[in-house]
Amino acid sequence: MAVAADNSFYGTIGGGIMEHKFVEMAKARLKENKGQSELYKQVHDKSSAKNQSGMICSGEQTIFLYSVQQPDLPDIERLLNSLQQNKNGSLQLTGEGISYSEKIPANDFVFEQKDEQHFLLTEKTGYKNKLHIIGGGHCALALSRLMRDMDFYITVYDERVGLNTMDQNMYAHEKKTIGSYEELGSLIEGGENVYIVVMTFGYRTDDLAVRALMEKKFRYTGLLGSKNKIAKMFAAYRQENMDEKLLNNIHSPIGLQIKSQTTAEIAVSIAAEIIAEKNKDQ
Repeated sequence: MAVAADNSFYGTIGGGIMEHKFVEMAKARLKENKGQSELYKQVHDKSSAKNQSGMICSGEQTIFLYSVQQPDLPDIERLLNSLQQNKNGSLQLTGEGISYSEKIPANDFVFEQKDEQHFLLTEKTGYKNKLHIIGGGHCALALSRLMRDMDFYITVYDERVGLNTMDQNMYAHEKKTIGSYEELGSLIEGGENVYIVVMTFGYRTDDLAVRALMEKKFRYTGLLGSKNKIAKMFAAYRQENMDEKLLNNIHSPIGLQIKSQTTAEIAVSIAAEIIAEKNKDQ
């Protein structure tokens, strides 16, 4: 969270009375022009012997209160330039200040507590996840709108030129009109942070997309469609002796089963399943 001298702030460290306390503390330090930094441990339990946050929701937080200094500005400017270009990099925060590097870390977050007041936080900056939506129709538009705020870099693909829902999609970072879904294999790289949603306009195009991406490893692959359509498609794949493990990796029918009816509801069910997959090991 960033708190400015004009009392405006951006972001959150969890809300509630704990956040309010630290925002007021930051405002007071800025007003007094006190530049010292300090590390706080907060325990969300009123029965705790020390470090009570005032909240009772259980759990703990470690909060670092730091006043940005003039020497930090070049690194902050480089970080902002990187974010504006949708690039990844590495932000490091210690008691001594902020530093930024274009080197991409292996993990999204690493926190090392050395002692009560010394630590190292390393964060992968920029979008940490990639979402490729195959098919640019109404469901893709609704899903793009939802996922835009969830740290996903979104790319939408469709074969149809001049598709109105592609034109209306202001939420995807990239929109690509391709000659055939068979091209997807050369356009999309696999990876642990890559998520695929196949929602084209029909059985034939879904089949082309699935076959083009079948051999690649993704964190998540989902296929939109009725149970009957998917059963027919998978039966054909099994007749061709496709690897059963590859078929089992496809979430189909896609999304949490919440009896979705509208495109917005379908998008919610898919987004929820993707977030569950992203966070399952945390």
